[in-house]
Amino acid sequence: MNATIGDRLLVHGNTVGERDHGGIIIEIHGTSGGPPYTVRFDDGHTGLVFPGPDAVVVPK
Repeated sequence: MNATIGDRLLVHGNTVGERDHGGIIIEIHGTSGGPPYTVRFDDGHTGLVFPGPDAVVVPK
């Protein structure tokens, strides 16, 4: 998984009834665009994310 600042990280809900959530990647801590990422989520909080197999990067 590779990203650039400004791309969107979308995490799909992994159980029935759980909604997808996502946000904008504001920092990249890995090498060559790899994780972990600092993400500003749509609900306003910011966190360090180590994306799993249920996450995708949507280019800006």
